Amino acid sequence: MNDFIYHNPDKVYFGKNQIKHLPEELLKFGKKILLVYGGGSIKKNGLYDTVVELLKSADFEVFELAGVEPNPRHTTVNKGVEICKNEDVDVVLAVGGGSTIDCAKGIAAAAVTESGDVWDLVSNRVWITNAMPVVAILTNAATGSEMDGWAVISNMDTNEKIGLGGNALIPRVAFENPKLSFSLPTYQTACGAFDIFNHVLDNYYLAGDATFDLILEFQEAVMRAVVKWAPVAMKEPTNYDARANLMWASSMALNTILDGGTVHGCACHAMEHELSAYYDITHGHGLAIVTPRWLEYILDETTAPAIYRLGVKVFGIPENLSVIDGAKKAIEAVENFCFNILGLKPNLSDLGIDEKHFKAMAEHACRGSVISGPKNLAPDDVLAIYKMCL
Repeated sequence: MNDFIYHNPDKVYFGKNQIKHLPEELLKFGKKILLVYGGGSIKKNGLYDTVVELLKSADFEVFELAGVEPNPRHTTVNKGVEICKNEDVDVVLAVGGGSTIDCAKGIAAAAVTESGDVWDLVSNRVWITNAMPVVAILTNAATGSEMDGWAVISNMDTNEKIGLGGNALIPRVAFENPKLSFSLPTYQTACGAFDIFNHVLDNYYLAGDATFDLILEFQEAVMRAVVKWAPVAMKEPTNYDARANLMWASSMALNTILDGGTVHGCACHAMEHELSAYYDITHGHGLAIVTPRWLEYILDETTAPAIYRLGVKVFGIPENLSVIDGAKKAIEAVENFCFNILGLKPNLSDLGIDEKHFKAMAEHACRGSVISGPKNLAPDDVLAIYKMCL
């Protein structure tokens, strides 16, 4: 078990009626608000009106940035930065899912720089120690951005999708009301659920010898919750317990509580980010296509015990199989969860993707080195995995 420090200053209001505390929390940072949101779903479900009414009742001055993309563009982030600089905004309020919150984080980071260009920070891998305060109202259980110090920003001009990280990016306050996810389409629920699952899986497998029984059990509990409750939420969209379990699983997966004493890396995320950067596909769907192929590719005598344990602890596979056979059954269970239970299309070709850009994507995913993990992946390995996904 490795040494570790745990500190997460995000204050979370979880439940049905917690939004009433929004004005008092925002007042701690100032009176000028940049309201950031996506394609308009919050206007359809009434959340926009609720938030605006609360802000007006407390005499906040509100500026808006609408239209944040599912894979937020650096150009959209920079529009928000410009508003913050011109209007002397005090706090960025993100209302939406992970993409909206990521965009808000990018704005918060770049708004305190002289250039005001978020891509300068992203491309130079700057660790963010100074940023405007961000407050998040979560509407979709998926990325965990509501409680972590990361954002992922896309530059579609260069086909790049890169993470921006730093402790200053952790939201100061997050509001999580499972009812706000009732109106999510089934597809988005499925994609979000697998995003949560894979966040934990990345950590679970990269632990190697740095195991910590308590954390390992926590990780498996979060993955079991996703496997149990995602199909319920898809079948019964207004099932509060299902939505609540998924929403808290989203936060737990990336707020670093599951990292304690272990190693957290992102093998599948590194490969999927290239797919999103080139083809602008839904992130969770791309992960679902890549993950079982990655597991199959890395399977050998050294990785089989951990993969078999995943099958036993998360999917209920019998414990009396040989290690290799058990690991194969575990991979089959992951495939079944992705493509049958969640109903996601299993192949990149189903999404209109061919191998035209695979070589460039593989090289970029490795960034001149390898993707670390239970089996380090060089560009040729990544290329082989992409081809398995066709």
